[in-house]
Amino acid sequence: ECFKKKKKQPTATLTVQLTLACVSAPQLFYSFFKSLVGKDVVVELKNDLSICGTLHSVDQYLNIKLTDISVTDPEKYPHMLSVKNCFIRGSVVRYVQLPADEVDTQLLQDAARKEAMQQKQ
Repeated sequence: ECFKKKKKQPTATLTVQLTLACVSAPQLFYSFFKSLVGKDVVVELKNDLSICGTLHSVDQYLNIKLTDISVTDPEKYPHMLSVKNCFIRGSVVRYVQLPADEVDTQLLQDAARKEAMQQKQ
C-alpha cells in the first residue's frame, strides 16, 4: 500500500531475516541498506506491525530510522496515526520490503557469494 499511493512498481520483498544477516554478512547488509537511504520502504516488525516510510538512516546494528511514516493497518493501530517519524531497533525487524526497481538482485547475490567465500578462507 505504501508504494501504491506513491505510484511505484510492485514491490520485491527482500525477505532478509536480519538475525541470519547479522550472523552471516553484517557489513554486506549494512552497506546495502545504506544505499537505500531516501527510498520508500515497508518494515514489518515481529509483532506484525507494518510501517511504511522513507528510510532516513540505518546503523551497523541494522537499526532503522523512518520519516513520513504510515501504518499499513491504521484501524488496528490507531495510536500510530499521529506518529510521523520513528526509530526501529534492528532486532525487532522481520522483513523489509523495497520497490522492485531499487533492488539489483544480481549485484546483491554476487556480493553475498563473495562474502561467503571470504568467510570460508
